[in-house]
Amino acid sequence: MNRKEIDLHGPLKKFFGFSKFKGLQEDVIRSIVAGENTFAIMPTGGGKSLCYQLPALMKEGTAIVVSPLIALMKNQVDAIRGISENDGIAHVLNSSLNKSEVTKVKEDIVNGITKLLYVAPESLIKEEYVQFLQTQKISFVAIDEAHCISEWGHDFRPEYRNLRTIIKNIDNVSVIGLTATATEKVQEDILKSLGMSDANTFKASFNRPNLFYDVRPKTKDIYSDIIRFVKGYQGKSGVIYCLSRKKVEEVAQILQVNGIKAMPYHAGLDAKTRAKHQDMFLMEDTDVIVATIAFGMGIDKPDVRFVIHHDIPKSLESYYQETGRAGRDDGEGYCLAYYAYKDIEKLEKFMASKPVAEQEIGHALLQEVVGYAETSMSRRKYLLHYFGEEFDEVNGLGANMDDNTKNPKPKVEAQEQVKSLLTVVRDSKEKYKAKDIVATLIGKENAMLNSHKTPERDFFGIGKKHKADYWMALIRQTLVVNYLRKEIEQYGVLKMTQEGLDFIENPKSFMMTADHVYSQEDTVGDGVVTSKAVGGVSDQKLMAILKDLRRKMAKKKGIPPFAIFQDPSLEAMALRYPISLEELSNVHGVGDGKAKKFGKEFVTLIEGYVKENDITRPDDLIVKGTGVKSGLKLYIIQNTDRKLSLEDISSSKGLEMDALIKEIETIVYSGTKLDISYCIDDILDEDQQEDIMEYFMEAESDDIQEALDEFDGDYEEEELRLMRIKFLSEIGN
Repeated sequence: MNRKEIDLHGPLKKFFGFSKFKGLQEDVIRSIVAGENTFAIMPTGGGKSLCYQLPALMKEGTAIVVSPLIALMKNQVDAIRGISENDGIAHVLNSSLNKSEVTKVKEDIVNGITKLLYVAPESLIKEEYVQFLQTQKISFVAIDEAHCISEWGHDFRPEYRNLRTIIKNIDNVSVIGLTATATEKVQEDILKSLGMSDANTFKASFNRPNLFYDVRPKTKDIYSDIIRFVKGYQGKSGVIYCLSRKKVEEVAQILQVNGIKAMPYHAGLDAKTRAKHQDMFLMEDTDVIVATIAFGMGIDKPDVRFVIHHDIPKSLESYYQETGRAGRDDGEGYCLAYYAYKDIEKLEKFMASKPVAEQEIGHALLQEVVGYAETSMSRRKYLLHYFGEEFDEVNGLGANMDDNTKNPKPKVEAQEQVKSLLTVVRDSKEKYKAKDIVATLIGKENAMLNSHKTPERDFFGIGKKHKADYWMALIRQTLVVNYLRKEIEQYGVLKMTQEGLDFIENPKSFMMTADHVYSQEDTVGDGVVTSKAVGGVSDQKLMAILKDLRRKMAKKKGIPPFAIFQDPSLEAMALRYPISLEELSNVHGVGDGKAKKFGKEFVTLIEGYVKENDITRPDDLIVKGTGVKSGLKLYIIQNTDRKLSLEDISSSKGLEMDALIKEIETIVYSGTKLDISYCIDDILDEDQQEDIMEYFMEAESDDIQEALDEFDGDYEEEELRLMRIKFLSEIGN
């Protein structure tokens, strides 16, 4: 029978109760039913699982479905059992089963009852399972989450690499690979690894027009911003992703104490708790799940209204997959990511212990994330280009659905610069990655290019009028309009396209938008506040009045102004308008101690200012603290009182010395008095201590870099930081 003549609508109605297929489902299913190798790339929510479930129910024998997660298998098995009178229609075969359960699975397969057998790749390696499956009628093998095969995929699993050999061992049947996210590089890798270059490939559009994409700088006031955002979706469902379990717990607690129904979800929780929290979310007993990426695989909740990334993920595939959990019902879906380049640096540090090849891949994937976060062009266009899809940002579905197109940045003519860029790529023989091309343009001495005598070439340094960031932004924008492309085999090497070569011969107008600049001082770090931004725009008139009050109070008490409150704390007051000591103690860098000692005059002044100027205070910005760090704080206070060495305190808590000093700085800046003289006496003599104390007494700022410059190498940074702690404890607290 011709592939097109096979009746699929009857079985679709019979088994699933649907009268029509969604997107590419019908074409994919026809290919599988006809016994042909098939590769389907469909975005999250596109109905991938039906593509192998329906053919499995229609064909003779048992279909093997390889899946990476036990939770995902269980969900799918439950769903299939729901459409049949016999539970044996679908089974799981993995490490969670006992002997009698394994025997039952085998019996149902032998008796022709089981149509779908879900297995983890590890289970397929077991000799007893391989021998058993070799004797059975296998209809086909489906590999879900096929990007796990590729080192370039966002969830690479080495055990997936052996699947081709394992499948051949069992039976020479057709294979279907499915993924919700795959760049051209990953697609090529999957087909090569599975030995099915002949596969019928079906790729659905990755465009989710109902999703709004927004990237914001990650400032010290991130919790205020998240709480205000989530409260705008009162009673609606959302997911907040964090990279670490510790951050998941912290964010969930902050939301809970601020009146938001939120639950944590990560691999560190026992299975029972995870299942309970997941069910609470599905049953709408909780509105928000705060999770690591362990959450969401196979979770089919159609009405998730927002997805927030507290931390930027490791790849754009991860980002796409996670944001894809919003708005599956085609209703509203808001995707908000917080970005600080410091997070990228942290992720790069985590990679340092990995093999070099893995590090290179990781760095390349991270740079794509940086490009997405920093670009000022249509984020949808940038994202879709990454997945090999073109998008018309004027008339395309979902145009104007991101922060950049809603608030466009001005554009400048860059025709001449584009020509220079393309010429350098062409004339350096298309051998280099973006960072090397940029180094050449700005004339930076670069070992890799020096070996090819690039500095002797006439194009070396032709772009030195502009900074490296400018050229990196221009490269991203020329890639998106297809003047350049990235080589698939040597990922990241820039190659010319015909359009790019044509541009060199006949240049035309190219309007470039400058990338967003997320300066280090705008973004969040750890420990003591040194940033100049607190998120939002503070009231500059009030700021001037508060500074004046601080100056007068400092003069009266004979101490420097920064010993009372730091500038970021004043900026937060001029943004939040705290009018009670309790509210003031919630302002970052204040705390109970500072509020009690210096706060009364400040809150009285602010209260009068608010009344006089008829200001509506942003109450929801006053974030209640959780005391998450109170255990560590108490430990530090108790053990410095006992005069325990800082080395002993740091090692007992598994902290680096730098991290411990940051914690102590946070405690002292919030107004608590700590005596660490016993540590300082071991490293600095009396005259040296007096020298530094005098400096801080007369200094206008407590900035450590300024102190280092002033002493010009006489003291180490750590010594000055410890002395600053002593100074603030004795003078300010």
